[in-house]
Amino acid sequence: MHDVFVQVLSHADTLADQAPSSLLFRIATNVCLNRIRTRRRRPEDGGDAVLAEIAEATDPAARSAARAMLDALFRTEPETTAVIAVLHLVDRMTLEEVADEVGMSVSGVRKRLARLRTKLHAMEVAT
Repeated sequence: MHDVFVQVLSHADTLADQAPSSLLFRIATNVCLNRIRTRRRRPEDGGDAVLAEIAEATDPAARSAARAMLDALFRTEPETTAVIAVLHLVDRMTLEEVADEVGMSVSGVRKRLARLRTKLHAMEVAT
């Protein structure tokens, strides 16, 4: 709903005021279709099971293990990499939104996330 509202505000000067409910429905449909297409084109936007497991850890032992894994994962990374990971994987921002937020290109954000996934996979294999 938020994205539909943003689209309406962004294009307010070019929208016709006839049949507003049909217009909102069409905008909502297009927003949803664009998200589906993005997921198909860029499966890396979907997040990882391991990262979801870390985020959902509730018991103290699991939280402690998750914290240790995250410390090891981000120890040699720039601070912005952790910000990128939280914005994209926890806050569910798109790569474009994250890139705007941290002042990087989308490809730079994508590379940082790919490097994190590679390191996380290597850590998984090692344990």
